[in-house]
Amino acid sequence: MLDTILSPDWEYRYYSFNSAWADGEEMASMRNGSGDEYSIVFSAAGAYMRGFDHESPMSPHANDGEVWPGVIDGVPSAFRSCVEEPAFTDGDHVPAVTACIRRETVETRWSYGTIDFPAGHDDPDGANRLFHLLADPSPEAYKRFAEDYYEVPVNLAAVRHVYALRPLTPALVSGLNVATSLSDMAEEIRGIGYPRLRDNSS
Repeated sequence: MLDTILSPDWEYRYYSFNSAWADGEEMASMRNGSGDEYSIVFSAAGAYMRGFDHESPMSPHANDGEVWPGVIDGVPSAFRSCVEEPAFTDGDHVPAVTACIRRETVETRWSYGTIDFPAGHDDPDGANRLFHLLADPSPEAYKRFAEDYYEVPVNLAAVRHVYALRPLTPALVSGLNVATSLSDMAEEIRGIGYPRLRDNSS
């Protein structure tokens, strides 16, 4: 929701969320504009997360067009459609993935394949860099990210307001981005599924 306010043009947005990605599925996604991305699909089956670091030595582009051994091996049948999803593949229909974790609803922890990581790399699959904001889900971390990426000052109180899923207000939206308004974002807000709106200036 914060990225939608800061970057109303989806083409240039870093983080996105689609509450109606597919029948019974929601998707969180990231695109950094340089070829790196991730997608997290939420469904009744659980959650499937795939990340792609285009400069990773584990990229299919650096591995004769093949997914690195172990990355998607053992993905349960509940998530096979995510592995094969055209939106998550490259132009040759190869899954664009260097990191993959998943968690079925009945499981108590995330799982991943047995992988022989290439030596000499601190972050061979790119997961630490791709998922850093998920690993530090604090308003302060988002403020640091947004000010660096969007190169604008970001009000921490406003970030905390949204992280708490409190109602959006015109004042909060314009305080984050004077170039947009709450009414301008109505369709995007519905698509994200942000829980509540309040159409006043408080």
